[in-house]
Amino acid sequence: MKIVLFDTKPYDRKHFEAANKAFGYDIVYHEPALSRHTAVMAAGADVVCPFVNCTVDRDTIDILASEGVKLIAMRSAGFNNVDCPYALSRGIPVVRVPAYSPYAVAEHSFALLLALVRKLTHAYVRTREFNFSLSGLVGMDLHGKTIGVVGTGKIGRVAIDIAKGFGMRILAYDPYPASIPGVGYADLDTLLKESDIVTLYCPLTDDNRHLINADTLADMKDTALIINTSRGALIDSEALLAALKERRIGGAALDVYEEEAGIFYTDQSDMGIEDDTLARLISMPNVIITSHQGYLTEEALTAISNTTLSNVREFEEGKELSNQVR
Repeated sequence: MKIVLFDTKPYDRKHFEAANKAFGYDIVYHEPALSRHTAVMAAGADVVCPFVNCTVDRDTIDILASEGVKLIAMRSAGFNNVDCPYALSRGIPVVRVPAYSPYAVAEHSFALLLALVRKLTHAYVRTREFNFSLSGLVGMDLHGKTIGVVGTGKIGRVAIDIAKGFGMRILAYDPYPASIPGVGYADLDTLLKESDIVTLYCPLTDDNRHLINADTLADMKDTALIINTSRGALIDSEALLAALKERRIGGAALDVYEEEAGIFYTDQSDMGIEDDTLARLISMPNVIITSHQGYLTEEALTAISNTTLSNVREFEEGKELSNQVR
């Protein structure tokens, strides 16, 4: 079996090479993301392995099918960038990695939250310049604050455990609520109105695109903070920017951005970015942005590579695909 990975970086190759010792596949690594412009690079492959910012639309799938690709193996939990029904209609199933390390993403969201509330980025810059003044660095306790957790799947539940450790009051919203001790579910409007921090842990669907928009931002406290480590398009970025500029929200920490493709995972330092909304968000003192790195731990990368290759092995052996997107 020949597998072609797209949108790869050195850390991807390191972990896939280690995992592949137990599988023995022929793996080719491409740095460009998969799209209709690069799909021909999959020539001769049995399997393509895209990542979150690849565009696997109908045009791309048609090219993959013409090149003989038999399986699309996402090395991520999300698959909103893949036209899965169309792929299946062309005889190409789509598999994914449904869980790799919920701890990685949940812990990163709290790292962002702590950096935001304790103004650690500002303090770091000051002390690098030997400025040890504390003026302007007053933060707030997390203890006793209300955190609104949107999405209570595996990552959301880990985040809830972390929040409990800080002594926070927890409100949750999920279309499919679960029984979680110490957690009260509420409708989204109530959660947004009562929360000091709103944090998102849900996949992107047609129903929740721009879940956070001008209207829902208006429901939030003007001191509230929003944390997003899920998918960028859960937030209307222009509406968020407007709320921040008008001081109708206290701040934001984002590991994802709705137009991140072609920007995140790349070095733009010598050219800047053309996306004015992202540039303005980055420039704001009460905003922290990281480059979709919530998943980036040794444990998560190991799990991603092992699960991806196990998905390919199931396909090769004609077994039921346990992680197929249906």
